[in-house]
Amino acid sequence: MHKTIALRLAIAALLSGAAALTAGAHADTPRPGLLSSGDYAGGPLGSEQQPARVIPGNGSVYQVGKWPTYTAELAAGPGRDTVLGNCSMCHSVTYITMQPPLPAATWDAEVHKMIKTFGAPIQDAQAKEIITYLQTHYTPQTRKE
Repeated sequence: MHKTIALRLAIAALLSGAAALTAGAHADTPRPGLLSSGDYAGGPLGSEQQPARVIPGNGSVYQVGKWPTYTAELAAGPGRDTVLGNCSMCHSVTYITMQPPLPAATWDAEVHKMIKTFGAPIQDAQAKEIITYLQTHYTPQTRKE
């Protein structure tokens, strides 16, 4: 009951606030300080300000460099290709190499979380191969720097 009343009061406050903002605002009369959507005029300290919009001139050239495509090098061994093929369909395998060495049980739980929680389409045999690979190369006892 109390939540319903609080919700009604919140909606009423929002509606009255929106009405107050638009009251007297006409298409040809901007709100104080507003030059255009997203741009604000300079003012006293504490007022909202942002730089004026940059409008590129004729002949302006903008270039974007190539996006880095670094993929971490996984340890060589059986199951590496299965890890690359299955894990990299959703995320970079860099997530594997940047983890601190995890206990074997944690790798098992992580793989099953990817399947059950995030819906990774990994078959049981592949999951076992991935877990074995991770436990062979990325635990505190087996990780090679």
